[in-house]
Amino acid sequence: MKLLKIGMVLIAIITFAAFTYSDNSGYKVGDIAADFNLENVDGKMVSLTNYPEAKGFIVVFTCNTCPYAIAYEDRIIALNKKYASQGYPVIAIMPNSTTASPGDNMEAMKARAKAKGFTFPYLMDKGQNVYPEYGASKTPHVYVLQKTKKGNQVKYIGAIDDNYQHPESVNQKYVENAVDALLEGKPIKEEHTRAIGCTIKV
Repeated sequence: MKLLKIGMVLIAIITFAAFTYSDNSGYKVGDIAADFNLENVDGKMVSLTNYPEAKGFIVVFTCNTCPYAIAYEDRIIALNKKYASQGYPVIAIMPNSTTASPGDNMEAMKARAKAKGFTFPYLMDKGQNVYPEYGASKTPHVYVLQKTKKGNQVKYIGAIDDNYQHPESVNQKYVENAVDALLEGKPIKEEHTRAIGCTIKV
């Protein structure tokens, strides 16, 4: 009887671990990010090599339907407006399965990009191959890349800032701080923060 109880406890622990195990695969700060070739809302294929003059990129995994992603849209637009001319354009990628989240299909993406006046590419990770490679788990989830001789090196991973609900109450602008540091040739104080948002739909 005692052995049976122990066995049941072990099974429960293993089952719990299987459902709560966090896959830490994906890029870490310092890794070189592979390029991608994804369809934009204008029908064209976009890759990082399309930006030969860029110093780096602000890659944002985001979508149409997540309340967190919607709350950050204006701030993502502002990031591109501020930094694209300085060599760090925003590249937005929609990572969700459109079967699981129909509101994120390409037609909806086109409509959202037009309605909000996106000034940056809004790409679909159609095969859901890019976001796992990066290790993205939320929308929004940001990766700041810097061009180096080795390739596009990951310099920052995480949240846009520390207050998704109230832009006027933000204390730490993580992405801006990271890009400013890169532009000034200084070390990034916070290279990794916890992304806050909706789980990517598979």
